[in-house]
Amino acid sequence: QVQLVESGGGLVQAGGSLRLSCAISGSIFGTKIMAWYRQAPGEQRELVAVVTSGSSTTYADSVKGRFTISRDNAKNTVYLQMNSLKPEDTAVYYCNQWPAGRTWGQGTQVTVSS
Repeated sequence: QVQLVESGGGLVQAGGSLRLSCAISGSIFGTKIMAWYRQAPGEQRELVAVVTSGSSTTYADSVKGRFTISRDNAKNTVYLQMNSLKPEDTAVYYCNQWPAGRTWGQGTQVTVSS
């Protein structure tokens, strides 16, 4: 069974940076397209960034140029480097496959103060 454990969230001022990590177990990680998603209060979960097994990347327009997704296949880990954070980036961030599988982790809270 796939397990996803996100970490690295926190409270940061606007303009600051955070690096999120997601450790994945129970799957053939290296072959999977992985992604970060986020869900703000009262909003639907949205796709933030995608990284293929070959490390090609795609980003939502709202984070393009500020966020960087990467992966370490040897460590079964996906990262999200978030720079120039804005209050509208406040959300719970989750990692999952793309398209998303049925199993979700607990997420990690990111709060950006103005």
